[in-house]
Amino acid sequence: MTLAYRRPRVMGILNATDDSFFATSRARSPERIEQRVTAMLAAGVDIVDVGGESTRPGSEYVDADTERERVIPAVRSIRALDPTVAISIDTRKASVAEAALDAGATIVNDVSALRDDPRMGALVAERGVAVCLMHMRGTPRDMQRDPRYRDVVGEVRAELAERKDAALAAGIAEERIVLDPGIGFGKRFEDNWALLANLDALRDLGSPLLIGLSRKSFLGAIGRRGRDAPEHRLVATIAAQLWCTLLGVEIIRVHDVVEFREALAAFDAIAAHT
Repeated sequence: MTLAYRRPRVMGILNATDDSFFATSRARSPERIEQRVTAMLAAGVDIVDVGGESTRPGSEYVDADTERERVIPAVRSIRALDPTVAISIDTRKASVAEAALDAGATIVNDVSALRDDPRMGALVAERGVAVCLMHMRGTPRDMQRDPRYRDVVGEVRAELAERKDAALAAGIAEERIVLDPGIGFGKRFEDNWALLANLDALRDLGSPLLIGLSRKSFLGAIGRRGRDAPEHRLVATIAAQLWCTLLGVEIIRVHDVVEFREALAAFDAIAAHT
């Protein structure tokens, strides 16, 4: 295990949905979108990740038209508020990604790692944008139905390597590929902790890592009885995010931009005196 502190890029979550698992992250109205994005920008967010389809366990598929109607106004609003901030479109559909890129997005965050839509790889390659490839078995609807691994770290590593190879074969430049082990996506309680403890095994795939663990249920499961709802998972979330920061993770996806940036400021102050 190698400790390699560097300030990660902070990816703030904006869910243009009615059913994402953490209610505070939802923003559908123009007023709510502007309010949440303005707060994230003021806190120094590096990337705003916009999603129009909840991928919480058990969630249903959203059609492309509905998803576009949700995310495109949000992308345009963010771009109007800040012409330079990076905008990530969290989608499995090439048509949604294309519309978002046209509206000002600069990154594609595909939880299916190019599996769901055979046109996604070609689109990303043609546009020359970065892509985040996430590990998941199954779909959000069924991924938590008895997931099983004999060696979760080795299996996730091998499957991410295969998806990276697929991205390269589609013409996506290697320097534009980011890998995400998919914490909470088709993983058991113990699988999430094993992956976080062994991030070095994923780093040797040669791509930057993105970790999204904010307020997820495995964090609530270690808390006090009766206080495991998403609203009560902030402390465990920050602790796990700082662990990832110490291991040199390049991008951390967060609900709580202000709180995480404050935690990073403490790390910066310590690092400045070492």
